[in-house]
This record gives sequence, C-alpha cells and structure tokens, in this order.
Amino acid sequence: MGGDNAPRELVRGALAAAEEYGVEIVMIGNRAEIDKVAAEDSLDLSSVEIVHTEVKIDMEDDAVSVVRAKKDSSMSLGLYMLRDGECDAFVSAGNSGALHVGSSLIVRKIKGVRRAGIATVLPMKKPLLLMDCGANIEVVPEDLVQWGTMGAIYMNSIYGIKSPTVGLVNNGVEETKGTPTEIEAYKLFKEADVNFAGNIEAREIPNAPCDVLVTDGFTGNAILKLIEGMGSFIFSELKTMFLASAVSKIAAVLMKKHIRGLKHKFDASEHGGAPFLGVAKPVIKAHGSSDAKAIKNAVRQAIEYSKTGIIEKIADSISANNEKTEKAE
Repeated sequence: MGGDNAPRELVRGALAAAEEYGVEIVMIGNRAEIDKVAAEDSLDLSSVEIVHTEVKIDMEDDAVSVVRAKKDSSMSLGLYMLRDGECDAFVSAGNSGALHVGSSLIVRKIKGVRRAGIATVLPMKKPLLLMDCGANIEVVPEDLVQWGTMGAIYMNSIYGIKSPTVGLVNNGVEETKGTPTEIEAYKLFKEADVNFAGNIEAREIPNAPCDVLVTDGFTGNAILKLIEGMGSFIFSELKTMFLASAVSKIAAVLMKKHIRGLKHKFDASEHGGAPFLGVAKPVIKAHGSSDAKAIKNAVRQAIEYSKTGIIEKIADSISANNEKTEKAE
C-alpha cells in the first residue's frame, strides 16, 4: 500500500511478476481497495494470497511507527511474515525510513553489522553500486567500511566481479580531505580486507572509477536524485535538439536504436529496487514513484537476491573481520 502509485501499479506489477517468474505472491493491504483495482482493470487475483489490513505507513509517518503506533500496518505485517519464515523476501515502495527501522528491528540485522544500508546500482559507464542511498543520515567511519565490504560481496555475487574495488565519496582525492569521518574511514579502509580505490570526487562518478562507492545516506541520496534528474534533463534536451529541423529529425531516426539503448540504461524501472544490505533476510526498497514495470523488476531482484547466498557471505565476512579486529586489539 506504499508509494505514489499504490495500490494500482503495485497490484499490476505483482501480478505480472507472478506470471512471468512463476513465484507465489502475497499482497498485504486493504482487500477492498485491491479488489476494486482488480475489478476496474480486469485483473485476476486468484493466483495471489491477500493479507488484509486497513492500516498503512504514510510517507509523513515517523519511522518508528512501524514498530510502535502502526504495528498492524501493511509494512509491519510483511516484515513480521519475513521474520517468521512465512515468505522468502519482502518488497515495498513505501516510507524508506520506516522500512529501514522495521527491517533492522523486526527482521533484524546480520550479526556484527552495525547499520543496514540501501544499495543502489547506478547507470554509469559500468555498473556502480552506491551505498548508502538514504537510510542513514549520520554515520561513523566503521559504517562506511562495513558497507564497502558488503557492497563488494554484492557486486561479486551479482555481477561476477572477481575483486570489486571500493571508493569513498569525498571532496578531494588526498587522504587528508573531508570531514573527520572520511579521514578516519580512509585510514580504516587501508587496513581493511577490501580492494580500496581511495577517495572519489563527484565528477569522477559517471566514469565509474570503482565498483562500489560508499558515503553517508544524506550525500548518497543527493547523488542518486541528481543522477535521476540529469537523466531526465539530458533526454529532454535531446528531444528538443532532434526535433529542431528536418535534418536533425533524420539524424534522430538513424540514432533511434542507440538513443533507446541509452534511455533503457537510465530507466529506473529496469532496476526495480535496491536491497537493504546488512539485513538478515531479503528486503527490497522499490522507488516511491514505481510503476508496474518497476514493481515487477523489484520482485525479480528479490528473487535473485534470495538465491545468491549474499546474506550468508556477508555474515561470514563480517564475522571474520570482527574476529580479526578483536585479535588485533
């Protein structure tokens, strides 16, 4: 029931996923509203289970409402189902803060993980994982190093990158640049068991100078939204340019295939959603403006994520790193 286009686009996307991927879908929300959408759009709900609740987490709600005032909301019930093994993964387009709190307190974090974070793949020169994209506004150096470790495992498991490189977002490449948090994180990264690429300035991001890019949630979310905005701006300008004259229109026809490919690359709905790395079970955050295509792909991502063994690999890596730190102390 969360997101800008709920419940219509979520219902349509979930049904499309059930048909295309052959998975069992559980919809959690107001049955009357779901049935209304199905009737209006001639959708068959016979293949899905519906868990009814009239309570939902709104975008304006405090994040902790998911475990306090609205424990019977659609988001809360879904997270409890995931915790109790009644489903294998959970997808939501709702309140990011509430989903982060609920995932951490209901489903729980992997043992040894300080904070879970949102990991989003950016459409750069090559796939670039950005973490955190909005869950943790204030961080400590140890958080950044853990995210680098988890992000590297993700990129190795999903994209087959043998030794993923990890970069730290900063306002300069020198190790003395940035706030005390970045300066200390740089020192920790040099000692950590990761392939550290050093500090990365924002202008370098489009060329993907590393495989994983870590920063605090405030900066990460700003980077993500700027890239989304720039994508829309570029295609708007291209459209104006190609429609300017007869010659440019002919050029547009000749370039159509390449333009479509570039647009496909920047289409957020193709990625579907972003996993909460560090949570003990698969939780996928879909964009608040997700349409049916994005929801379908978010379900696909949840399926892939649950099958890769990433969570187990992260647990083993964090445990080994913590043991190494304890011995060193």
